[in-house]
Amino acid sequence: MDQKVLLAVNGTLMRGLELNPNLIATGASFIRQTCTASAYRLWSIGDAYPAMQRDDQLGTAITVEVWEISPDGLLEILANEPPGLCLGRIELKDASTVFGILGETWICGGQNEITACGGWREYLSLGSQ
Repeated sequence: MDQKVLLAVNGTLMRGLELNPNLIATGASFIRQTCTASAYRLWSIGDAYPAMQRDDQLGTAITVEVWEISPDGLLEILANEPPGLCLGRIELKDASTVFGILGETWICGGQNEITACGGWREYLSLGSQ
């Protein structure tokens, strides 16, 4: 079966970042860079990776990359995500929805909120790590 799904990534799995080779190793293909709907918040988890949550009232658009991946590849990626990151549905700026990695509430508590940066790569470019 050659079925593929779309996966939005917002952190270390993005092109050129440290875990992107893991995504490529699953056979995933980069589709495009875009933004979420204006409904998400982002936290830096120990300056190691981000966690994103939907918040329709306080959220903004966050930069993401959309990748095409096989269901088996998606399971492989999920199995290697840190505790507190999970699979969910993410609304993109064009109102379409794709699978994406979201952060559970408990992982974001007490962490540095970086929503105003607009994305993980933007946060890293500020030299905050």
